[in-house]
Amino acid sequence: MKAVMLMFDSLRKDLLSAYGNEETITPNFQRLKEKTVAFEHFYVGSMPCMPARRELHTGRYNFLHRSWGPLEPWENSAVELMKKQGIYTHLVTDHKHYWRDGGATYHPRYSSYEFIRGQEGDNWKGVVDKPHVDLKLNEAPLSKKFKSKSRDQDFVNRRYMRDEAMHPLCRTVQAGLEFIDTNYQSDQWYLQIECFDPHEPFFVPKKYLKMYGLEEGFHGWPSYYYNNQDGRTNELLKGYYKALVSMCDAYVGKVLDAFDRYDLWKDTMLIVNTDHGFLLGEHDWWGKNIMPIYNEIANIPFFIYDPRSKIQNEQRQSLAQNIDVPATLLEYFGLDKPQEMMGQSLKGIIEKDEPNRPYAMYGYFGSNINITDGHYTYMHAPITDEKDHIFEYTIMPTHINSLFSTQELQGMTLAKPFSFTKGVPLLKIPAQGFGGSNYHRFKNRLYHIDVDPKQTRKIEDKEIQCRLIQAIKKMMEENDAPSELYSFYGFDHEINPEYLKLLDRQVVESEAELIQGIHFTTEELKEGYLAFIKNMPDSSYIAECFKKQALIDETMFYQLVEETVGKERINDVMYQLNLNMRLD
Repeated sequence: MKAVMLMFDSLRKDLLSAYGNEETITPNFQRLKEKTVAFEHFYVGSMPCMPARRELHTGRYNFLHRSWGPLEPWENSAVELMKKQGIYTHLVTDHKHYWRDGGATYHPRYSSYEFIRGQEGDNWKGVVDKPHVDLKLNEAPLSKKFKSKSRDQDFVNRRYMRDEAMHPLCRTVQAGLEFIDTNYQSDQWYLQIECFDPHEPFFVPKKYLKMYGLEEGFHGWPSYYYNNQDGRTNELLKGYYKALVSMCDAYVGKVLDAFDRYDLWKDTMLIVNTDHGFLLGEHDWWGKNIMPIYNEIANIPFFIYDPRSKIQNEQRQSLAQNIDVPATLLEYFGLDKPQEMMGQSLKGIIEKDEPNRPYAMYGYFGSNINITDGHYTYMHAPITDEKDHIFEYTIMPTHINSLFSTQELQGMTLAKPFSFTKGVPLLKIPAQGFGGSNYHRFKNRLYHIDVDPKQTRKIEDKEIQCRLIQAIKKMMEENDAPSELYSFYGFDHEINPEYLKLLDRQVVESEAELIQGIHFTTEELKEGYLAFIKNMPDSSYIAECFKKQALIDETMFYQLVEETVGKERINDVMYQLNLNMRLD
């Protein structure tokens, strides 16, 4: 038995011809659909990149307990379990996060691995005097300062990738094909070909740009922000993303060619998947992490071929998630699933569309917690501030590209083991600086996706909301969620429609106390003020400044903010406030 997983990053399901899109040129994804079983309701779990990959190893949610981080010593990596049972595992990837502090424990789980250099500002080519390019994106100065290093390095790296053959996507897939060429006659191996594209920056060879009538020269870097760019920039970003998807499609074709050439269909499982999607201006947002997890991000493409059943060109409606992939691989290779693994094998869905889960839960660490039953999606907002409710549970204190700071660690305590940590106690560290903040401003959101798949119209139905919250709470209990999360989300009471109405009133009343005597011309300004006053140390003085005004409009709001924070801080503060004033 053999298996190949071809994985992409930030691949949108609804932009593939295999899922009905006619704008994006993806004939090989259509060919893939005809060779596999395509899932209609496959969802993310823990977001974004490395949390998703942690699930693909461990088969359990991790966003309830910590943010971005490495595999922990107690965790069951399906890849390592296969390796220990004599199955050769090989990773080929250009995903640079595996080689940073927050992902450094993943690749050693494989029997062998190959890293393709050059993606997204990877510190690859050494140039001391890097040219600095100001892309004039809408973002905070501190954010721009942090990201500019990666962008400057990206433009250095591009000098060494003048043609398609040197593009990281090409080199990654070619390295994977080399493994197949070398080992197709051998047995008992698993190959993971993992491509960073179509993740930003949208760096695309001319050949694929021409397919959309586009020229080279655009930088391809979107800003994770609300949709306040000019129309031409928006269209260029969308066009470059689609062109990059078409490039991904071409390399899907090369993997399919290898399956045909060696008739791997007789004994090799094929999985083609992604970690999450990406917003391209839908819902007035760009990117991920800082907004609600709409289906453009959450409902992801998933294709699988199992040589035992040989089912092809069929669709499946049952719910599934990333946490189900490792259980599927273990079952396929005849290995037992560890008791800590929450995911379920997809075998029954593949063969008969037999459901293996009634709900899919997903989210970012510290954000709205989300759930779907395949007919409705519900986004449940926190009811209080993050302070005293959100902690990192880990014994591997690393962020995406750094160690935890000594300041962060000064507040840590030792927590008792969770049910899945095999008796190991953990560091309990007050969370700082996770993906976003003030997620409670988005409020609770319920969508009927059978009739509104684009999630454009919120609905009100306390009975359905109650059912979905009860499901969330049950899944949190099954995953041994930290106790403080129940009060953070308002789940520390019996869940029924009357309690939900009371909870809504309490949230409104608590906000009313903060804005008592202050009147705003728009709801957005009110939310901006609430976020502002909750995050400023001298909140009582600020409140008095605002209360002196009878009615606060946009001009007056910005003027009062500048008066209270000073000119040296206004740019950073306004960037965050503009985000916090986005209620959709």
